[in-house]
Amino acid sequence: MDESRVLARLRRTTTHPAARGLTDDVAQLGDLIITHDSIAEGIHYLPDDPPASVGWKLMAVNLSDLAAKGAEPIGALLSLTLRGDDDWEMGFIDGVEAAAETYGMPLIGGDTIALPEGAPRVLGLTAIGRSAAPAPSRSGARPGDALWVVGTLGDSAAGLALLHRDKHASGTLVDVYRRPIPLLCAGRALAPFARASMDVSDGLLLDAERMAKASGCAVTVDLATLPTSDAFAAAQGRDVEALLFAATGGDDYALLIALPPELDPFTLSLPSGRG
Repeated sequence: MDESRVLARLRRTTTHPAARGLTDDVAQLGDLIITHDSIAEGIHYLPDDPPASVGWKLMAVNLSDLAAKGAEPIGALLSLTLRGDDDWEMGFIDGVEAAAETYGMPLIGGDTIALPEGAPRVLGLTAIGRSAAPAPSRSGARPGDALWVVGTLGDSAAGLALLHRDKHASGTLVDVYRRPIPLLCAGRALAPFARASMDVSDGLLLDAERMAKASGCAVTVDLATLPTSDAFAAAQGRDVEALLFAATGGDDYALLIALPPELDPFTLSLPSGRG
């Protein structure tokens, strides 16, 4: 059964307004913004990735959902699978702890379960944030809105490609893949003005399509305008093939925001704080 059929079935149950019809990355319950993401070994991270980077990444991908809604992190619940590898599990917790301290999202509970030796790990986190205003959804974009990307695209996918070629690869692109940076300050600055907002986790083209579908709009993406880093350009170039790679690679954790066409986000001031 594919994800769309599962979500269609779940919508029969998730009728509470907080669920937002399961068309968004978060739920909003009063002033609380709640999100949950899981990462699986061999899919979202490599078995050879340092365990501390896996712990950081699990925290960061959830913080990125809060960032897209302009929410301030206030706590997290961790689902940790134990496989009897104490060094790996302690290293993983070190990464969780580092991200929690960096972004002010304390771990407040969760669950642990034991896995058979050799079973692939699936790790989950529920992040809780607070927003004084209604969080922008995916579905509020209007025809004529300008679609902005905050952050760069393609770095993580390029880093993963390097690791597939050489598991000992290092450098900026590998660091971005292993330790994404949630754009919390930018999210807080832009959320009050955003008509729609989400983070880019599955590739710009797919996520832009999701926003357009939820908003009942069409979307046009000019590949030549995609923001890419110098490190990406050095590794992949800036031709059409490279830009398509950047637009579809995923794992970016940039922000995708629909703004009124008359609003120039460069005139806004970033709030102080973490991220």
